Amino acid sequence: MSFDVSFAPSRYSVLAGCLVLALSWHSSAIAENTFVGVIPDRSPRFSNMLQPEEKGDLTLRDAALLALQRNPELASFAKEMRALEGATLQAGLLRNPELSINVENVGNIQPLQGDVNSQKAVTQEVVQQITTIRISQLIELGGKRAARVNAALLGEELAGKDYETRRVELIARIANTFTEVLAGQERVRLAEDNLQLAQGVVSTTGKRVQAGKVPPIEETRAGVTLSTTRIELEQAQRDLASARKRLTLLWGNASPRFTRALGNLELLITLPSFEVLSERVLSSPAALRAMKNIEQRKALLEVEQTRQIPNLTVNAGVVHHALLGGNTPVVSLVMPLPFFDRNQGNVREAHQRVDKAIDEQAAIDLRLKAELTLAYEALSSAQNEVGILRDEILPAARSAFEVTNRGYELGKFGFLEVLDAQRTLFQNRILYVRALANYHRLVNEIERVIAAPIDGAVNPAAINGNNTNGTNGNSRSTL
Repeated sequence: MSFDVSFAPSRYSVLAGCLVLALSWHSSAIAENTFVGVIPDRSPRFSNMLQPEEKGDLTLRDAALLALQRNPELASFAKEMRALEGATLQAGLLRNPELSINVENVGNIQPLQGDVNSQKAVTQEVVQQITTIRISQLIELGGKRAARVNAALLGEELAGKDYETRRVELIARIANTFTEVLAGQERVRLAEDNLQLAQGVVSTTGKRVQAGKVPPIEETRAGVTLSTTRIELEQAQRDLASARKRLTLLWGNASPRFTRALGNLELLITLPSFEVLSERVLSSPAALRAMKNIEQRKALLEVEQTRQIPNLTVNAGVVHHALLGGNTPVVSLVMPLPFFDRNQGNVREAHQRVDKAIDEQAAIDLRLKAELTLAYEALSSAQNEVGILRDEILPAARSAFEVTNRGYELGKFGFLEVLDAQRTLFQNRILYVRALANYHRLVNEIERVIAAPIDGAVNPAAINGNNTNGTNGNSRSTL
């Protein structure tokens, strides 16, 4: 499913290229035929060169760029990543040395007078001012600093996985809302077509009433049907306006300025086997994030284990005797004795955190596979529903209305038959649009889970010999 041939030439998948974008910014190669091809920066800091316009026709690529650049929730994750860079820097810094100055018997600096061996002189010498200057340096043993840096780096990588996961979720929301806008546009167009049909029936009924072929009550009924059709058109327009606003709110704009969304709901995909998709689930950011969480927890355990080894503090300095004028060097070593506190509580907690991360990783894998299973089964059912509506129900409903309408003009059918055929055609057209929107929503869900587009798209309308314009969404081959 591709809204724009420059975005995803082979299909209309709402996440085609977008979910590739979510991961390819962290890859070494950038595909030129997808959305990724226009992104020069692989970091969460978006280039100022990329400023898509919201005015005019809006493609999914532009909508995704606008949301990825301006969504405040995603911006907060990018700032958290940059904050953790500072945490990593701090973790690798050496401890600062400490300077201490100790002065005893402050003020007793008068020189000795008279007999230096007298009792007074000896007393004065004993209580003389002594100034001790020391510099202390803590030396971390056991690889504490290296363990801290490793844990901090893994914390950065974990935040990167969080960012990727949230970016994929945001792109999925963009794609789903964009699909709602496309479906809303189609419902408005169908309501306008239905209004024209109702006006045609009113005109035909008026002519038959004037000719005396049918009673005037049928003209009244036709007028009521026309009013009901106007109400349906107004409701479709309100729903479209709401969907447009929900889309632009994803990039913080409550007043949509684009003219219309470009896309074609009738372009479908070839559904791969469940086994292929199941393998790709394990490469999604959510699954990789769970695995990275285990690594970080193990690194934090190593940090706590290194803390079981006591640190060494080296002190060096001089003692200055004010009366005698001499200096005495002093050196000391300080090391705590781990008799009671060997950090055993924190080590035990870290062990449990590792076990918890392992359980969480298994739970996330199960959840992703369960979500994939449900979406895959629902998508298979939706694909059948779309096919039945497209190939059987809609052609029959269209044919029934054309025959009934023509027969009414010739006096072979009554007004109720025409009204019923018109209503049946309109309802099935709306049902077909809803089925297409649901189909693409399920495709989006699978692509969100695997964080990549589903490959191998085909255009069934093209297979049937119909000309479908996948760029501007003007194809009306089935509807």
